[in-house]
Amino acid sequence: MAAKPKRIDQMLPVSMPATKPTTHLKLVTFEDNGVERPTKGVQKPGAASPLVATPELLAELQDASDRLAKAAPEEIIAWGVEHYAPYLTMATAFGPEGCVILAMLAKIAPETYVFNLDTGYQFKETLDLRDQIAEQYGIEVDMVRPETTVPEYEALHGGPLYRTNPEQCCFDRKVTVLQQAVKGMHAWMSGIRGDQTPDRAQSGVVKWDKKFSLVKISPLINWTKKDVWKRILDEKIPYNPLHDQGYPSIGCWPCTRAVAAGETDERAGRWSGMKKTECGLHTVNEQDGSGI
Repeated sequence: MAAKPKRIDQMLPVSMPATKPTTHLKLVTFEDNGVERPTKGVQKPGAASPLVATPELLAELQDASDRLAKAAPEEIIAWGVEHYAPYLTMATAFGPEGCVILAMLAKIAPETYVFNLDTGYQFKETLDLRDQIAEQYGIEVDMVRPETTVPEYEALHGGPLYRTNPEQCCFDRKVTVLQQAVKGMHAWMSGIRGDQTPDRAQSGVVKWDKKFSLVKISPLINWTKKDVWKRILDEKIPYNPLHDQGYPSIGCWPCTRAVAAGETDERAGRWSGMKKTECGLHTVNEQDGSGI
């Protein structure tokens, strides 16, 4: 029999604080069976002229990445705000890293436009966490969605596409949605860590993201999983309760499982049994590696 997964607070030498009671806000999502929750958060600013990846800009970004290589995440976020606000945004799936960055943003730039790619397949616990973040920090994450609902999408493909072509499903319900969400923006922040996957290890602190024609800022690129959870526990940052049930990495419910005893890869539960480790937002799909 597999050992019962330990709670996060049993894995680190830090006592788990009592969580703050939350009140649930209101909006409608595909997978919530009619439960109302708010869809809109901070208003997205009007579109700016697109950035062009000139040699001068690329050199500036490389210089900034080198200078910020050992900087604290708060310093990296502040740099992003100084250089790109109000055309700085953040995409979050409410993972531990994203929640940590949201807590930092609440102190540095709470007016930042933050959005979630609401595929229609998210866990209820993930959607509930959005409400807790809004209650604790006053940051209401915008829920951006594909053009089709889950029933419409599955009808178009003769059933759940995630079973037969998960790459296409992720592209349709995540990548293309993000492309629309960041139109008119100049930079986006991500919660990736370099130790998560080989693709993510190739990302710098600041980089030109050729896939989305944006500056990509990764404040936690040099942090470890232990760094993230220590900050969560020290500051009582809300997190997804599924992490206490053996889910170190959480995506859409059909493609996410709890990891088994002995599995050391924290993303082993994502797209299990398939030759797939990324949803496509952070993969290197350009020859020069700039598509991360």
